[in-house]
Amino acid sequence: MSFFNKFLKNIIKISQKEEAETKDLQDQELSIDEQFVKKFIHKGGKFLYCSDAEELEKNLVQVLQENEWNNVVTFDEKLKELLTKIKSAKTNKIIPSLPFITYCECLIANDGSIMFSSKQLKDKKLKDLPLNFIVCAKTSQLVKDSRDGISGIRNRSEKNSPTIISSIKDFIINKTETDFMSYGNTNSKTLYLLLLEDL
Repeated sequence: MSFFNKFLKNIIKISQKEEAETKDLQDQELSIDEQFVKKFIHKGGKFLYCSDAEELEKNLVQVLQENEWNNVVTFDEKLKELLTKIKSAKTNKIIPSLPFITYCECLIANDGSIMFSSKQLKDKKLKDLPLNFIVCAKTSQLVKDSRDGISGIRNRSEKNSPTIISSIKDFIINKTETDFMSYGNTNSKTLYLLLLEDL
C-alpha cells in the first residue's frame, strides 16, 4: 500500500471518529425527552404527543381509523375501559392480525427503546404478540438508560417483582440485523407511541 493510500485511510478514520464524537456530544446536549424522540423516530417508531387525556383518546381513534383496525388485543383493564369509551371492540385473545395496545414500564432515552415487564405482557413473550403495537406512556416514564429503567421497575415493585423484563428496540419489521449479538432476537414491532404529558 502506498504512503498516499495509508495517509488517506488515516484521514478518513480520524474524520469518522470526530463525526461520531460530535454526534455523541450533540445527543448529550439534548434533553432526555428530545433524545428519546429523536432515537425512537430514527428507528422507525411512530410518535404522537398528547397534551392531555382527551388528546390521547383522539389520537388513538385516529390511529385505529387510519389502519382500519376495528378490534384490538389488550390485557389491561384500564385500557379496556378506554377502548369501550371510544367504541372500539377489544379482546384478550392474541390474534396476529389485530394490534396489541398496552402500557409500558419506561422509555429509554439513550437508545430510543421501550421497556415492558410481565405486568403488561402477562406470561407472553414479545415474539408471541402481534406485530402491530400501540403503546400508551407518560413523559414521567422517560429514563436515561436501561439500568435506570430496571432500577425503577425494582423500586416500584419491591414485593411483586415482574418475572419478565424485555424491550422493543426496533420499529421496522423484517429489518436486516447488523448487530450479531441480536441475531434472531430483535423483537421488532411496528409501533405507535401515544405519549401523554404528565409533568
